[in-house]
Amino acid sequence: MQPAARGDPDERLGDLGAPFGMVHTLGHRLVLRSSFTAPRRAGPGRAGPFDEDPAARSRTPVVLVHGAGSCSAMWYPNTPALSAERPVYALDTPGDPGRSVQREPIHQPERAAQWLDETLDGLGLDRVHLVGTSYGGWLALNQAHRAPERLASVTLLDPGGLEKVGLRFFVWIFAGFFATFAPKALRPRLAAWLDQPVLVMPELRTMIRTGVRAYRIRRPAPLPLSEAELTTIRTPLYLVLGKRSLLLHPERQRERVPRLIPGARAEIVTGTGHGPQIDHAEDVNRRMLAFMASVSTD
Repeated sequence: MQPAARGDPDERLGDLGAPFGMVHTLGHRLVLRSSFTAPRRAGPGRAGPFDEDPAARSRTPVVLVHGAGSCSAMWYPNTPALSAERPVYALDTPGDPGRSVQREPIHQPERAAQWLDETLDGLGLDRVHLVGTSYGGWLALNQAHRAPERLASVTLLDPGGLEKVGLRFFVWIFAGFFATFAPKALRPRLAAWLDQPVLVMPELRTMIRTGVRAYRIRRPAPLPLSEAELTTIRTPLYLVLGKRSLLLHPERQRERVPRLIPGARAEIVTGTGHGPQIDHAEDVNRRMLAFMASVSTD
């Protein structure tokens, strides 16, 4: 990860304001062996959600891991609903344009699992519901395979790690980025055509353009887990797929994942592609919370 020479991308991302919603930075950056990791936390310390349900403070927390090229701000459509039920921590992954600082390569599966386990340990979290989308979904899936001891459950939102990333996905990513420069009047039509809701969400559009301008991500696409690796997973797992996803083949994975991972649940959300938690935030928030409640004793 190489920051660009102009300005401070951390500050420009932090100044977006609206994307962070109820999520705020927890004190100083944590010192970990492989990186500084900057978490953001929703709920405790902020007026609002826990006033309505005091029991939420003591429930098993949710940890959110964003996709590549993004940061924890992308979760702002989800954190209000999630933090009304449970404490929520949103991580900035090293190697992406957030507030964390990468010191060593951690994209290898073993190192990635070590980093995430150290992060949870540094936060004092012994048991969490881990939620990941896209590249963050690969991180969550990898964690369930390699270091599941702290995981109460794993929720994967159109994740990496199940199929090799194909050319069609990269074409979609680049087309979506260039579309952010389109005239405002054209963006709704392009958003529908490309399945890119960020084009009509000013906060996310600004975040993505800022990140691309300020950072160069130097990380290979992760390899998918093998079927043998998937069969080792025993953590309760919930897979949410966008029907029009270009990252993977939804129908194939809806059948495959529950067959390989005992007890896993898999559902397809219609009317969306790679961002079900953005396109249908209210519905996906409800589904995630219901799943967590079904596998938790708190």
